[in-house]
Amino acid sequence: MKLLFDTSALVAGLIKTHPAHLQVLPYLQKVKSGIHQGVVTKHSLAELYSVLTTLPVKPRISPSLAYQLIDLNIVQLFEIVDLSIQDYLSLLKHLVDADLKGGIVYDAIILTTAKKVEVDQIITLNKKDFVRIFPDLSSKIISPMEIHD
Repeated sequence: MKLLFDTSALVAGLIKTHPAHLQVLPYLQKVKSGIHQGVVTKHSLAELYSVLTTLPVKPRISPSLAYQLIDLNIVQLFEIVDLSIQDYLSLLKHLVDADLKGGIVYDAIILTTAKKVEVDQIITLNKKDFVRIFPDLSSKIISPMEIHD
């Protein structure tokens, strides 16, 4: 199964003190063990670094540690997907047509990546925003916080 992770899920999976850590961790472990294929958009690497280095945890995550976490847990284990200029223009046109503005563009980048590489599931803690952008992907958008065994 091909799983695309957004930044919120990556942060939760990497940080043990995050409230959603235990819910996201099994998804990351399945990627690490090779059971599932993990996918992230290239943009998420920078966003993940930004979040990790400003996260209000103690001790703080240094830039060096953030880099190591990203390299060892994401870059070496996940498929990193880049979008073309045409992909970006297409996603912007979609946002224009849907009258969506502002920071939602970053979620749209992730969802456009999901469409481009035809993932089976999208793992996020922001399901509501994701569904608003591409309702046709709603059956693939998984929020580990909403899943109860």
